[in-house]
Amino acid sequence: MAPVQCENSSVALHQLKGSPLPLHLFPDGPKTSGQHPPIYEQAKPFSEFPKEITGRTVWKAEDYTNNPEKWMHQFSEAEIAELSQAADTFLDARISLTVISKSNFPLPKLSSFLAELREDIINCRGFILFKGFPVEQWGNHKSAVAYMGLGTYLGYFVSQNGRGHVLGHVKDLGEDSTQTDRVRIYRTNARQFFHTDDGDIVGLLCIAKALEGGESDIVSTHQVYNGIAKTRPDVLETLTKPIWYIDRKGETSIGQEEYIRACIFYVEPKEDGRVFAKWDPYFVRSLTRFSDKGIIPPLSPAQLEALTVLEETCLRLALHMVLDVGDIQSLANSHILHARTEYKDYPPPAPRRHLMRLWLATPESEGGWSLPFWDTNEKKRGEFK
Repeated sequence: MAPVQCENSSVALHQLKGSPLPLHLFPDGPKTSGQHPPIYEQAKPFSEFPKEITGRTVWKAEDYTNNPEKWMHQFSEAEIAELSQAADTFLDARISLTVISKSNFPLPKLSSFLAELREDIINCRGFILFKGFPVEQWGNHKSAVAYMGLGTYLGYFVSQNGRGHVLGHVKDLGEDSTQTDRVRIYRTNARQFFHTDDGDIVGLLCIAKALEGGESDIVSTHQVYNGIAKTRPDVLETLTKPIWYIDRKGETSIGQEEYIRACIFYVEPKEDGRVFAKWDPYFVRSLTRFSDKGIIPPLSPAQLEALTVLEETCLRLALHMVLDVGDIQSLANSHILHARTEYKDYPPPAPRRHLMRLWLATPESEGGWSLPFWDTNEKKRGEFK
């Protein structure tokens, strides 16, 4: 089987001197990680944001803490058997994982459940925790096949870096987490503050746990919004303005700027549009190399306060969980913010904490959210010129 494109670098495609990307692995073209500016005319002003958000996307941690049946799904023997059969058939075909799809990874029994789950993730609760994925029995290779095959029923693979890798590996590679302008934090053992990823849905499959820490927190973005709207509407207004510069960290196409200007909270550009967030504080704080030179403005006191209020509100309202080996956490970036605690790995030769990550796109034409970005209806996000 051709090798899956796995994340191991943060170099842009056009910077790959002497090691060109094998384009045959990407029949619809390679893509960057999708950091591009919004369509500013579609970014609504604060006056058009709702005073309060209601509905199933608004939830409290106590709604789920003692009710695991509401948000956990234990794979049954029949479901595992179906996934195993589909993975074995795919492996026998010896084709690249980058072209895996529902058509070549059939799940006739699981598919109806996954269709309902997709709707729930996109438009309702926004998350699920699968349990009992037999990674130790299957090994990493077959587990990756089954995991990606499962993912095709929720969305389309999105590249996670400038090399077009669609299967990410979240583990500590010994990189310096203080070098935020060059290092992606998921490649370290540092704390990850509340953030969203670039895909519409993010999935994390636990392959190996840490000795200490590395635990997960998630929160309803809409519950956070309501909390800030009630107590600090001035902060909320700051979060809705297109005044936030976001670092591309070198993952750019030829001719693109090294940063973009964006909002943190948006409203869908349509009637009765929903609020969604697009945010990672590490990609904001890493831009001092430009602000120190006067190329972009530094974070203002109001912005610094907004960062603090947002993080503290998320922490106060979060649902805490620990991912065990064989767990898969899937969540909607539109209305779920997630975080990770700092962690410490077991000493060698024990394996390091390891999560396999998927970013999935849910195009607007297939039930996804309407976003003020040029690729809202694209199956793959980002671009390469």
